[in-house]
Formats: sequence, structure tokens, C-alpha cells
Amino acid sequence: MTAPRQLVLDAVRALGHATPEQVHVAVGRIAPGVNITTVYRTLELLEELGLVTHTHLSHGAPTYHAADDDQHVHLVCRGCGGIQELPPELLQPLASALRRQHGFLVDIGHVALFGRCGGCGSGEGDE
Repeated sequence: MTAPRQLVLDAVRALGHATPEQVHVAVGRIAPGVNITTVYRTLELLEELGLVTHTHLSHGAPTYHAADDDQHVHLVCRGCGGIQELPPELLQPLASALRRQHGFLVDIGHVALFGRCGGCGSGEGDE
């Protein structure tokens, strides 16, 4: 593991959920010479190695988190952008029904549900 790769992995772990740009900023505080292309390539490599995983939590870049984190469902608030993690067991009945009825196996670790958190209100019209 090269030093830049370790810095990227450490940044992902420290940030919890982070886009490549956020990882780049964090790494840049320690090693300003590491460019965004290196971060993207390193994230791809770390994912191939099973050290990080990604989820799409917005229309932009994927969000990465450490693969050794427990698998979880993401709740993403459209109001404040906050992310909450829920245990995958919450969706297990739905995942089981989809597998039984359609032969479809859900990758629960990539599930993101969008809406509004309690602090942002009902968000009528956002459904």
C-alpha cells in the first residue's frame, strides 16, 4: 500500500461517507501533491480490493465508505443533506419478497432512500 493510497483509505474511514472531492480535500491537508485523479483511481482500486464501497446518495459523484463498516441502508434528507444509517434488517422483508416474487436479489448496502428528516419537516411535494 503506497502512502497516497493509505491516505485515501484513512480519509474515507475518518469522513464516514465522502465523495471523491471530499476525500481529496482531506488528503490535501496532509499531502497537497495528491491530485484528484489519483484519488479517483485509488478509490476504484480500494473498491476492487474490498476495502471501500460506494453508494449513490445524490445526482453527483458516488459516496464512499469503508467496507468494514456494517452494511446499512442510507436515509438521505433532501432538505439538509443529512445521512442516517439504518440496519439492513429493516428492509429484509422487502428484499425477501422481491427475491421470492421476482428472483431479484437486493444489494441492501447500496440502498438509499430519499426524503426529509424530522428536522426539515414534511417536505410536501417532494415524494
